[in-house]
Amino acid sequence: LDAELATATQQGKVGEVRRLTAKGLTLLAGKEWTDVLDFNSSLVMRADHIFVDSSKPLGLRLEQIYSPSLKLDHALSAHVWLAKPLAAGGLTSIGLPPQAAESTKDLGKFEDVSRDLRESPFPMDVDLSGVADGPYMVQVEVFQQAQSLGVATLRVVVRKDLDATLAQIEAAAAKMPETIRPDALYPVEYIHSVDRGRLEIGAFDLAKELASVDQLLAATKTGKNNDPFAGRTGDFKRHYVFKAGGEIMPYHLYVPTTYNASRAFPLVVALHGLGASEDSMFSPIYGGVPKLAEQHGFIVVAPLGYRVDGGYGAFRVPGQSSRRTDLSEQEVMEVVQQVKQQYKIDDNRVYLMGHSMGGIGTWAIAAKHPGLWAALGPISGVGDPTTVEKMGPVPEIVVHGDADDVVPVSGSRNMVEAMKKLGVEVKYIEVPGGNHGNVAAPNMAAIFDFFDTHRKGQAATASKGGN
Repeated sequence: LDAELATATQQGKVGEVRRLTAKGLTLLAGKEWTDVLDFNSSLVMRADHIFVDSSKPLGLRLEQIYSPSLKLDHALSAHVWLAKPLAAGGLTSIGLPPQAAESTKDLGKFEDVSRDLRESPFPMDVDLSGVADGPYMVQVEVFQQAQSLGVATLRVVVRKDLDATLAQIEAAAAKMPETIRPDALYPVEYIHSVDRGRLEIGAFDLAKELASVDQLLAATKTGKNNDPFAGRTGDFKRHYVFKAGGEIMPYHLYVPTTYNASRAFPLVVALHGLGASEDSMFSPIYGGVPKLAEQHGFIVVAPLGYRVDGGYGAFRVPGQSSRRTDLSEQEVMEVVQQVKQQYKIDDNRVYLMGHSMGGIGTWAIAAKHPGLWAALGPISGVGDPTTVEKMGPVPEIVVHGDADDVVPVSGSRNMVEAMKKLGVEVKYIEVPGGNHGNVAAPNMAAIFDFFDTHRKGQAATASKGGN
């Protein structure tokens, strides 16, 4: 199965990849792979909109992504309902799909469903009027007579009068200065991209994003060229047009309350892990990055890196080009320039850190752009020891748990050994019994302390406070 899966992946056969993955996981669990399970895995539900205006009917399509082996003797039927998602241990915050709870609204039963949903997808219009705003799971169960053949699920986000709201935002944004227009248009573009299949829905919080735009619109009413972000401090989000990618990108900032443009401030660039977002490094699970930034007088910025799985340039295959990988690296560097345009940054005190994929990306970007960084802080990462020489004498603090079952600790050990051979200053914190995730928060303060005693081209100092 593994060999077949590798071949299907290489050939770009998405349906076959899904079938083989489902079959493999079933067998690994010690269960029998049946024709009914094969049919169930083939089912998908798609919609005209993922972000749904509840004042209008929602168009759904029941489809199959491959031809299953199950022989069907009768026409099929379908039962559709709406359910509230359950946030499983906070996993939805890093982009993993939620589980569905009990049904909140029955959306109807449909007869004469095609037995071949690849050639003849089955359309359904459902009424969501009266449904409260928020995220939901649309679920459809397929039957052959009384026999259940499987369930397909689709994540949607419901908002009353959404279309009118987005039109109002676009009209208001057209009158804004170009410097802040992307901040208003970001949710509009994101929604359109998801509806068109360009992006996954991810952890996008529609209510929160629209509330942010409302605040921005209110702030700009005081003057045509008023920029509410000028010199702003605290914890907030910004957006800009990433020309290379052709879309608006978000980034998350913390600017200490002590900031003023009379002097240059240090900058920490923080890279998130696989499947997370520009918000994750600011969450409590990373040990209070905003609090540490305030204490040390650091500006901290977390880019998205183009996509949640972009890899910051680290996921390149030799001899092959990857637009997503290339743009992920470019987007990090573009965000650095965006911050430098808005704030006075000390070029001798720009630092790069990240966790998991972000740790991998820290080493990849440092090797490509070695002259920018005063120090590095990869956590639970892996790198190519042959690239250490390319990074030059940039000091590093490296954190890894010796019980990491996601990225083995050898990934950091090998890099640290290469640094020592070249005489690079490195502080290595290997946590006994530490796993992939739990080593980050307890050592975040040590990373900020390390950054605080290093500036580009100079040996470590005993200074504190980032000033």
